[in-house]
Order: sequence, then structure tokens, then C-alpha cells
Amino acid sequence: MTVQLVVLPVLMLFLFVFVFGNQLGHGLGVPLAGGHTSRAGYLNYVVPGILLLTIAAAVQGTAIVVAMDMTGGIIDRFRTMGIARAAFLTSHVLASLTQVLTSIVVVLGVSFALGFRSTANPLGWLAAIGVLLLFAFGLIWLATALGLAARSVETASNTPIFIVLLVFLGSGFVPASTMPEGIRQFASWQPFTPVTETIRGLLTGTHLGANAIAAISWSVCIAIVSYLWAAHLYKTRQPR
Repeated sequence: MTVQLVVLPVLMLFLFVFVFGNQLGHGLGVPLAGGHTSRAGYLNYVVPGILLLTIAAAVQGTAIVVAMDMTGGIIDRFRTMGIARAAFLTSHVLASLTQVLTSIVVVLGVSFALGFRSTANPLGWLAAIGVLLLFAFGLIWLATALGLAARSVETASNTPIFIVLLVFLGSGFVPASTMPEGIRQFASWQPFTPVTETIRGLLTGTHLGANAIAAISWSVCIAIVSYLWAAHLYKTRQPR
């Protein structure tokens, strides 16, 4: 599953850069493309979106694994053992966070091999990785709750799909300003757009504005609400 979750974002990176990149790059403008033009400019623009797609793909796997545990009988065994109730949930979250970090490193390595160039200093890189992991932490807790709430593994594989769709309905692949009115407003307010713009600003020097505050706020809120939901489900729902 780890290999599959890494391969999907890499394939999407190749698709958007080499199939659509030249055309989309010409419409971006130099400021949005990190000082580059055409395909090279679009590569610089799209990498933050691909990184968020990497996170979205990984959290989908989290929901599936949690649902498998809930339907496989192992929860009954855990509940008879002298371990903290939170251990089951936190172990999944930490494992998924490690998986996300590994996937991000691989995707960044491929991006640099294709010609991605960042203007960030070491502090900027640390900030960008920190924002990515904080957002991933919130989404992983959300996926954990979705896995606990799912009636079957098949359901758990489908319910997190909206997370992947939100990546495309933000500014990860094209500027939100180019979208039709209703979609543009949705893209501007949903969480993936400020996170994307924060990563893009930190790595390529585009305008940051208030995106960093919005990105951190969204991440913390998603994490808290999802954790409370997941904890409630784990205490009240019986294994299936």
C-alpha cells in the first residue's frame, strides 16, 4: 500500500508536467511560477499541489487500515489487554504520519530530478515541511474517524475520496482566480488552498499573505474535531 500511495502522486506529477505543463505554464505568469516560464514554470507551480495530493492519497490508506482492524476482530483482543485505549488510534496516526513523510521525501526527490528549483533557505524548508506534517496530522485523524465510522472496508475506501477531490478544487493545479465564480469562492475558502499557497510561498517565494495563519488554523481545527470524533467512535462503537 505504501508503494501504491507513493506511485500515484509521482504519476500525477509526470502527467501534469509533461502532458499539460507547457500549455498551463504559459498561462501562469512568471510571478506565480517562481520566476520560470512554460513547463519549468508549471513544475514549480504544481509541486505544492502534488505534495498535498500525496497526503490525501496516504490518508485514504489510513481509513482502509483502520476499517480492516475494526472488522478483523483484533479490537476485541486489544480491549482485553492492559494497554491505553488511545494506543490503537495513536499508533495508526503515527504510522501514517511516517508514511506521509516518506512519500513527501520521494515526491520531492522526483520533483528535483525533473527540474524543480526552490528559493527557500533551510528555515523556509523546515517551515514548509512543518506545515505539511501539521496538515497531514489533522487529515490522518479525520481519516481515522472515517475508518471507525465505516460499516465495511469497502465503505472506508470510498468515504475519504472527497479529500482527494478537494486537492483539485483548490489552487494546487491552477490558480483559483481562473475558476468560475462559484467554484472560485469555494476554492478560496476550503482548507487545501491556504495550505497550498503557504507551501508555494515558502518554497518558491510567491506571495504568502495571510495564508499561513489560515493553513495552521485549518490544520489545528481539523485535528481537534477529528480526534474528538475518533475517540468517541472508538469508545462507543463495537467491532464489526
